[in-house]
Amino acid sequence: MKLLLDEMWTQVIAEQLRQRGHDVVAVVEREDLAGKSDRDILIAAQREQRVLVTDNEDDFCPIVAAELSRGHSHVGVIYTTRRRSSRHDAAIIGKMVTGLVKLLEADVDFSNQEHWLV
Repeated sequence: MKLLLDEMWTQVIAEQLRQRGHDVVAVVEREDLAGKSDRDILIAAQREQRVLVTDNEDDFCPIVAAELSRGHSHVGVIYTTRRRSSRHDAAIIGKMVTGLVKLLEADVDFSNQEHWLV
C-alpha cells in the first residue's frame, strides 16, 4: 500500500515511513500538489494508487461519497484525529508513524473504504 499525506501533515512523517521501507509522500513535498483543491488531491491519490491520509473529514467525506455515487472508485482514505496545535510535535509525529506503520504492515485493502486512525 502506498500513502499520500494531505498538506496538514509534515513531510517528516513521510520521511520516517520511507526510512522504514514504505512508499509514502506528503503533499507538502510535491510542488504539483501543494495548494491544490481537496478534489484534486483525491484525484492525484487515485491516479498514483495511494491511500490518502488526512484529518479533513469534513471536506473529504462528501467528496468521496459523491465519487462513489457516480460509480467511481478510490484507493482509500485514512482519517486522522484533529490535532492542529501539535501536528509538528515529536510525540504526535511518533504516534502517527506508529499507527501508519501498523496499517501499512497489515497490508489491508482500503479500496473504496474509509478508515479512522485515532
